[in-house]
Amino acid sequence: MQDAMPHGFPSGQPAVFRAVLHPHRSLGPRGFRILMGALVAVSAAVGGLFLANGAWPVLGFFGLDVLLVWLAFQASYRSGRLYETVELTPERLTVQRVEPARPVRTWTFQPYWLRVAMDDPPQHHSHVTLSSRGTTVIVGSFLSPPERLDFANALRRALDRVRRPPAG
Repeated sequence: MQDAMPHGFPSGQPAVFRAVLHPHRSLGPRGFRILMGALVAVSAAVGGLFLANGAWPVLGFFGLDVLLVWLAFQASYRSGRLYETVELTPERLTVQRVEPARPVRTWTFQPYWLRVAMDDPPQHHSHVTLSSRGTTVIVGSFLSPPERLDFANALRRALDRVRRPPAG
């Protein structure tokens, strides 16, 4: 999980809770190079056999397969640059969603009116939904169901701390 500085967070109040959520990508750059190298080698070897037997057009389809796999991985890595930052202070909860080639989107909620909804036990289609006064935002949709539930529970605990008056 790489740390990224959010855009435009107000400074002043200390954060009670802060989470930077990133999509998981199981294949790193080194694994991608190995996979693509193996795919190119197999495609070239099998394509060479077809070429030797006079079926030269098949070689182009093997090249097209390699290109399509490469493009699919590039799209996956590009979408993996998405991240969401959730920051709770005593005065506000701010959600920022940063997506590649899109403007940064920000939502601000008043913590006392905020409702955090999540199915327990989590299902594949479950979402962490933040809602208050007619505004609803789904957060962490790219996380696994157990990760979403952990995030929702941690945010609920932090909200409880903010809403509880100080002892004294």
